[in-house]
Amino acid sequence: MIQEKSILKIIGILLMLFSFSMLPPVYVSWLYQDYDATPFLISFCLAFFSGFFAWLPTREHKVDLKARDGFVVVFLFWLVLGIYSALPFMLSYHPHMVLSEAVFEAISGFTTTGGTVLSHIENLPPSILYYRQQLQFLGGMGIIVLAIAVLPMIGVGGMQLYRAEVTGPVKDKLTPRITETAKTLWYIYVGLTVICIMTFWLFGMNLFNAICYAFGTISTGGYAPHDASGAFYSSALIQYAMVFFMLVGGTNFSLHFIMLRKGDLRTYWREPEFKVYIGIFLIASIVIAAWLYFSGTETSVSKVIRDSMFQVSSFMTTTGFGSVSIGSWPQLIQVGLLILGAIGGCAGSTSGGIKVIRLILLRKQSQREIQRLVHPNGVFHIKLGGFPVPANVINATWGFLAAYVMSFVILMLLLMATGLDQVTAFSALIACISNTGPALGEAISNYGTLNNSALWILSFAMLLGRLEVFTVLVLFSRTFWRV
Repeated sequence: MIQEKSILKIIGILLMLFSFSMLPPVYVSWLYQDYDATPFLISFCLAFFSGFFAWLPTREHKVDLKARDGFVVVFLFWLVLGIYSALPFMLSYHPHMVLSEAVFEAISGFTTTGGTVLSHIENLPPSILYYRQQLQFLGGMGIIVLAIAVLPMIGVGGMQLYRAEVTGPVKDKLTPRITETAKTLWYIYVGLTVICIMTFWLFGMNLFNAICYAFGTISTGGYAPHDASGAFYSSALIQYAMVFFMLVGGTNFSLHFIMLRKGDLRTYWREPEFKVYIGIFLIASIVIAAWLYFSGTETSVSKVIRDSMFQVSSFMTTTGFGSVSIGSWPQLIQVGLLILGAIGGCAGSTSGGIKVIRLILLRKQSQREIQRLVHPNGVFHIKLGGFPVPANVINATWGFLAAYVMSFVILMLLLMATGLDQVTAFSALIACISNTGPALGEAISNYGTLNNSALWILSFAMLLGRLEVFTVLVLFSRTFWRV
């Protein structure tokens, strides 16, 4: 049975916590005198008091969360969060968005997708520019993972939220207590962001841009304070630094934790998923660089290597930064980059996509089925890192892929029904459901030309991808609601 009062209480608490994220842009507005603080102050009041009045009648309720409650809380909070975080975009004079555009922009930020409906971004007020970057910074590690470090202090456990929020087929705690796990993840996340900011600043960015680009890089979000994105800075040092930090953001944060605890960089190379992750990056970079160079698309060896590494790391970590317009590249490479985005980074990272670990498990399972055809009476175990993989993890992986493909087909048909052509519908849906951002066709520059119905569908696709399909689809199951 769903605990409605518990869910309402938690949503209220989380919404009150989220409301305070509206205040840093007010300071930025005051600092840069852009006179655009009012939308954030109004949004703060609306979010805070909405959360307060949801919490007030349930404040004495102390029922523990069940597993089903966790799924409802996570989905509802991301949905509510998308609406309330869209308020500044609608209330601001520049830009002034309609509801569908504002919700798309906000959800794109929080799900670290990075797709935008905006153009001439550098002309926006600094407070809005900062707010967009802050959205993806909070969404990068998952705002609920941060919240579960606070909820136990007020009598609400967080394990059910953690299992619903954290990406990947296997969700292990790094520490015995879930609160400590959430804190550990955020200490690492914030620490890497600070290092990234300092690196960009030392390499030539001003402090504001360093903060903005760092927020978009470690979170693998892809929002940038310029239309040119990663190409705004032609410095090789800055672009290679962005490549490095995008790859860091796409790595399982458990590995960062273990490496810091043991002080041994070989920790990364002992992890099978990380080896495949880096292998895909290197092979794809080499193949694309060679193709571009020998086809005459690019003539400078140093630039073709840098561009290919940048674009490959951007797509496979689902960041979405661009160092060059891929519209000028061969179509085969464009589709290949979209496929890299669909694969995504490592489980337990800030990136989206199917995740490399699932790709490994699917390959091993397929290989085992071939072996069974040759040796019907043989017993074959799937191992990862020398350890057998439980059957339920394999089954869940196949189930995830089936649900992912089914959802993709249905949503693509719906997008085409709104009037989008095949290329735009296909690429935009891959970009949104994998939380990558850049698309082709009508959306190659931005999503501002798409109709409102398509924006709503793509907003749902971003939530579906960010919460890894099952967290959303389970709510549409009759079994889930059965008492």
